[in-house]
Amino acid sequence: MVSAVRMSLSTMTNTLNNAIWALPLLLASCVGTRTLADPTLVIRTDGGTELGVSTDYGVIFLGRTASSGMIDMTVWFGDGPSIEKSAIEPLGGALYTAETEIRLPSVPLSFDDPAPGDILTVMGRNASGVWSVDVEVLSDPRAFGLLLEIPEPMRGKLDQVGAGVYSIPDGDLSKMRLVGVAAGIITITSESGLEKEYLAAHGPQQLWRLVTHRRDHNRRKPWVYREDIL
Repeated sequence: MVSAVRMSLSTMTNTLNNAIWALPLLLASCVGTRTLADPTLVIRTDGGTELGVSTDYGVIFLGRTASSGMIDMTVWFGDGPSIEKSAIEPLGGALYTAETEIRLPSVPLSFDDPAPGDILTVMGRNASGVWSVDVEVLSDPRAFGLLLEIPEPMRGKLDQVGAGVYSIPDGDLSKMRLVGVAAGIITITSESGLEKEYLAAHGPQQLWRLVTHRRDHNRRKPWVYREDIL
């Protein structure tokens, strides 16, 4: 995570970059069952809304609106959204998780650190639906952590904190991996007074916390299959 910099949010920008991306991330399923579709979650707490991502090791989010208590997670399956209730669990390092009784659409994690110049994809969800923008990985000698170009849908949008940052080699969605979680826009001021803005994200070095927290991975109790998700 970026340290020793001043966190700030830019003024609201209504222009979305390109058309909203219709995810073709659909996994095959039996007739009569929901088709898994989208790992992006909308998390609602008493403090507001933020985004999260469902991974192979569980849900991960930043707890911007609440660091404890109950939450409602809106999850998108192939036939529409479902609201799942859960409790916030701290992971440390300003990261949080929450367990669900049903299996959610999920994405694998990547622990390979992106290099400056790499192209990643930031994906979130707003009132218009899913948005997706390709951004370049940047670097700044005055900051430590994963720095990215700022996607326009995140400017001035606190409810987009927690958007997933993905590696999608060759545009192949079957190879899509989560490499970070967007934390917000930061401004770094040089000695000459010149300001530079970046999107800061928790990267692979922080995502390890979810893996170590979920020690029962592959040994957890069976998923519950409810009528409302069949």
